[in-house]
Amino acid sequence: MRELQQRPRLGINETPTIKPAEVQEAGRLRIALLVYRGNPLCGGQGVYVRHLSRELLNLGHSVEIFSGQPWPILDDGVGFTPVPSLDLYREPDPFRTPHLSEIKSSADLLEVLTMWTAGFPEPRTFTLRARKILRKRMGTYDVVHDNQSLGSGLLGIVNDGWPLLTTFHHPITVDRELAISHAEGRWQRISTRRWYGFLHMQARVARQLPRIITVSESSKHDIAAQMGVPLERMRVVPVGVDDRVFHPIPNVKRVPGRIMATSSSDVPMKGIVPLLEAVAKIRTERDVELVLVGKPKEGGRVARTIERLGLESVVRSVSGISDTELARLYSEATVGVVPSLYEGFSLPAIEAMACDVPLVATTGGAIPEVVGRDGETGLLVRPGSPDELASAINRIFDDQELAHRLGDAGRKRVLSRFTWQKTAQLTSEQYYEVIDQKKRLQKR
Repeated sequence: MRELQQRPRLGINETPTIKPAEVQEAGRLRIALLVYRGNPLCGGQGVYVRHLSRELLNLGHSVEIFSGQPWPILDDGVGFTPVPSLDLYREPDPFRTPHLSEIKSSADLLEVLTMWTAGFPEPRTFTLRARKILRKRMGTYDVVHDNQSLGSGLLGIVNDGWPLLTTFHHPITVDRELAISHAEGRWQRISTRRWYGFLHMQARVARQLPRIITVSESSKHDIAAQMGVPLERMRVVPVGVDDRVFHPIPNVKRVPGRIMATSSSDVPMKGIVPLLEAVAKIRTERDVELVLVGKPKEGGRVARTIERLGLESVVRSVSGISDTELARLYSEATVGVVPSLYEGFSLPAIEAMACDVPLVATTGGAIPEVVGRDGETGLLVRPGSPDELASAINRIFDDQELAHRLGDAGRKRVLSRFTWQKTAQLTSEQYYEVIDQKKRLQKR
């Protein structure tokens, strides 16, 4: 495994040339996998491409990651092509104004102008840059796989002749509406609408793409309803968990009263504020600790809620940890919680379940589809309800038999349905279908 901290040298995998007509017989594909933000510590996109690329490699395929900053963490054998942006949101100077000498292309100029007008440019500008690189490598790959950039450059990639598959995890329209509903004041509502302005482009592009895979039936129907993508152009391929890492750890004891939740971002959709309110209620009855994996934004909604409820001594935030450290934290937790108001899937849910942790989760979006039946593989409550979260957590604290049964059944469910090996196998099948579909269109 390697982490790409600095800008790497441009390059591609040195692989034998396999003509598209020979691909299925050889059983080996050359895959260009696109992600506009690649680091797994910054969210689900990086997690997805890292684990999917590793398992595709294990199936015998060749994988090249095309990524913008922050750079991905890749396993040995996975190729990498950087698609550098101006990195306008980097720490410690987010929303920086680049030096004039940094602006060298129309994509650079578009990125700056969109940021200056309170928009988010990366999905569009990444795909424009990726298309430019791919045009110089025609015949090098058998299929191009985009991970939810849904930028307008994808239509150019299709027009250039590439077989293209896109993963669409869930419609960001849900994120936008939740963010607007929680905005504080008129100006914040206006700026939030502008930030999500890229959604108009994503909807337009998604409606024209030849094949989309999404991670749940719930997401599939939400994408059709909210983005206008025909159902017949979508297939469901769930994401997975690395069961070699996320499993019960022998000799690691549960910490009494410890609750664990994971949130990659400080946004209303993740439901951390209702969870904090639930923890405040539980605290009046017993000793409790919340381990929050993720870094709350300084002065943000979560940080202010912790201060308002006086939970500074109860909540511990950890960030920048490895998967192994994350699995150990799950193994130490008495209860895992997924409090999200909506999810198109839920990696934190299956990671907790794989570690044999009894889970409390909401019914937001696809979460019940992932967790399973209420009372059998987890406890399900309404989104945004501190009272129901507190009641369900207390049930597990008070009933050891229930906790053991939920943890055991949850782990069995994950191992039978949600592993990265299964994700890679099903995704490979979609690659072959897209390649065949492209061949049929060319013969017309």
